[in-house]
This record gives sequence, C-alpha cells and structure tokens, in this order.
Amino acid sequence: MKVLVCVKQTFDTEAKIELKDGKISDAGINLIINPYDEHAVEGAIQLKEKKVVSEVVVLSAGADKSMDAIRTALAMGADRGILVKQDIAADEYSRAVALAAAIKEENPDLILAGHVAADDGSSQVPTRIAEILGLPHVNVITSVEIADGKATCSSEADGGTQVTEVTLPAVISAQVSWNEPRYPSMKGIMQAKKKPVATVDAVATEDKVKIVEFSLPPAKEAGIKLEDDPDVCAAQLADFIKNTAKAEIKA
Repeated sequence: MKVLVCVKQTFDTEAKIELKDGKISDAGINLIINPYDEHAVEGAIQLKEKKVVSEVVVLSAGADKSMDAIRTALAMGADRGILVKQDIAADEYSRAVALAAAIKEENPDLILAGHVAADDGSSQVPTRIAEILGLPHVNVITSVEIADGKATCSSEADGGTQVTEVTLPAVISAQVSWNEPRYPSMKGIMQAKKKPVATVDAVATEDKVKIVEFSLPPAKEAGIKLEDDPDVCAAQLADFIKNTAKAEIKA
C-alpha cells in the first residue's frame, strides 16, 4: 500500500513579513514545510511503522527551493520525493491540477495533506485534488484507522467528534491535533541525501485568480488608560463610547 503526502513550502510562522512594491519580500526569510503538512508526513510515517503502508512518497509543487521541504520530509522517514516544478505564484486551482496529475501517475492508495497552508490560509488544494481525481475527501482529521480497504477518520465537529468511513483511495487532510511531528535525526538527514527525488514539469494550466497586491493591516492605535475613581472612570468611558467611538446605543 502506497501513501502520498502533499507538502507545501511556506515562510517560517515566526518570520516578520515585509512588503516591497505590493509583493511579499522573501529576503532573509527562513522557509519551512507548512506546519499542517508536517503532521500529514508524520501520520504517513506512523502508518508505515505500523506496517499499514509500505511506501511513503512526498509530493510538492513549486520552485527549486521546494526541494528543501521534500528533503526535510525524507529526513523524517519518507521514502522518496517528487518535485513538480511550477511558478510559486500559481493559484490554488493550478496547483491542484498540477498535483493531481502527478498523483494520478503514482496511483497511490491514500493521499494525505495538511488541511490548510499557513501562508495563504485558503484551505482549497486538498479538496480541489479530490474533486479533480473523483475521490472521497475527509477534512481536518484528528485520527485515522486503515483496514479492509477503508479509512475510518475522526474529525473535529462543533461540540463533538465526527467519525467518517471512506473507501480507498481517498484524500484525507489533517488537523494539527492528529500527532506530534518528529524532528529529523542526524542519521535521517544523512539518509535523506541519498533518497531519490524525481523532478517533473507541471501541466500547463491557466490561473483562475490573480493576486493584484498585498497590504499589511494598519498599525494599532495606542490605547487610552483611565485612572480615577470608579464613578469618574465610568462616566469617561461612557462618554468615549458615545461621542468618540460613536457606538450605536439601543435602549
């Protein structure tokens, strides 16, 4: 049984984002595996350790830099990687089409991914891949059991847990509470350098969405501190709400 994990390379979540000419500047920014995808990689490796699957393949679409994310997943314990060379500005539709084409060639039994990317927060690609390939999709899973050609998944739901059973092959996207990703060991890092990574060109597609410009939110204004007797502060606060903030007051 083969499991394929889709990973995306993103900015470090602690990086300070700066804009230049309306675009995000990547100067001096550390790039990492999307944290949500990292949980999908860990989940795949654990399935292999349990002898549920025999091979873990890591797939990423992007520029040559995305090879670093693939190598990190290989150092964690994945078996081989595939880099789909694609413009990093490609929208979610084009990215899903490119990944789906590569997945179809691999014909895996299970496709895993994080349910969202930390950089754009679109949460579209796994769902689009499932739609393109005509496969069932379970989102934000917190656990999964594989048996008898089926996947039984637990997902977060309002006020409880939802249990979903799907026939494989299927696309399953993970929530961070699924597991705790391991750190690559020195041995794993050395072994990753020798593991095969194939490079293929993305299929030609036309983006459906074009990002015109990025902008940062306005800086927060300094707060106002009231220091006086409670009755005086209450009056000042009421005056601020009514006359400065101009909040709508209903009786």
